[in-house]
Amino acid sequence: MKTYTNLFKTYGYNENEIQDRLTQIWEEIFVGPDKVYFETADAGYLVDTGNDDVRTEGMSYGMLMAVQYDKKEVFDRLWRWVMTYMYMDSGEHAHYFAWSVAPSGQKNAYGPAPDGEEFFALALFFAANRWGDGEGIFNYSHHARELLNYCIHKGTEFPGMPMWNNENKLIKFIPEVEFTDPSYHVPHFYEQFALYAEPSDRPFWKEAARASRRYLKKAIHPETGLNPEYSWYDGSPQLKSEHPHFFSDAYRTAMNVALDMQWYGEDVVLKDRLAHLQQFFHALPAGAENYIYTVEGENTGEEILHPVGLLATLAAASLANPETEIAREFVTRFWQTPLRKGVRRYYDNFLYAFAFMALSGNYRIY
Repeated sequence: MKTYTNLFKTYGYNENEIQDRLTQIWEEIFVGPDKVYFETADAGYLVDTGNDDVRTEGMSYGMLMAVQYDKKEVFDRLWRWVMTYMYMDSGEHAHYFAWSVAPSGQKNAYGPAPDGEEFFALALFFAANRWGDGEGIFNYSHHARELLNYCIHKGTEFPGMPMWNNENKLIKFIPEVEFTDPSYHVPHFYEQFALYAEPSDRPFWKEAARASRRYLKKAIHPETGLNPEYSWYDGSPQLKSEHPHFFSDAYRTAMNVALDMQWYGEDVVLKDRLAHLQQFFHALPAGAENYIYTVEGENTGEEILHPVGLLATLAAASLANPETEIAREFVTRFWQTPLRKGVRRYYDNFLYAFAFMALSGNYRIY
């Protein structure tokens, strides 16, 4: 049976206090006065409070959290809302999910964002493994397999564009383009897909896991540990895009890499990259962490939007190098930082939740 590192416990934090914080995180996001989760008669949805919409990003995050917290009713409510209002049953993007939908259920866009699809698939497989498959839309594993099949076979077996480049096995930023987002790369998910996807698709996912790990070594700068928000397949910043620097999406990359190593073992090169990332931010003068940096480490002068989310992911990176004093310091800072309040709490608090689950050994394979 797999064991998971509880780095908080390793560093001397009280187990009861760790569990209390896990409970508090769920309450803040799903229950309390600052919640971002809302229910209809038979469904539920999560609002991006910074943009006043419902995104596949947040819905898939909520579903994965619900599996980890063993909250089947919330999971089913979220999935019902996704299938009712986000699922696209016709057109070029048929069988994908609209990435942005109004809380009323009206689609704001008719295109998908692939990070949502990959998180949906993993959440559905984990739900099947933890609770068992049901009927209809609650036949979780069936829908996960079907979704992944469309993700890689559109353009060949099905109309439309695939979400992964079928030659290099790298995920795209959106199906229509040939560049990627480093924070979309979750090789630990692909290892799971290689176990549970359609049998004929499983070799693809095994290759995708290897391809993403190779890609991440190129995308994460060897000296600063920073990665671009959007990049070309060779890892270089997509300078024609709106965000070629270490911006909001990019924070997730370190946490993804650290979790991949917790689930599937140490990668010496990526371990070193995360150490450099922590060293980069540790060396900044007070307040300088609140600015956007190029991957080479140059301050752009623009302020960041999600300081709590950034800190959470820097703390999660400590899983890769737990023996260092810098790793311990980032975990201490994170422990002492409350969940975010205010308009932009949605994104920060999801990163906070996943980082805390990972650091406490509660982000697990089911």
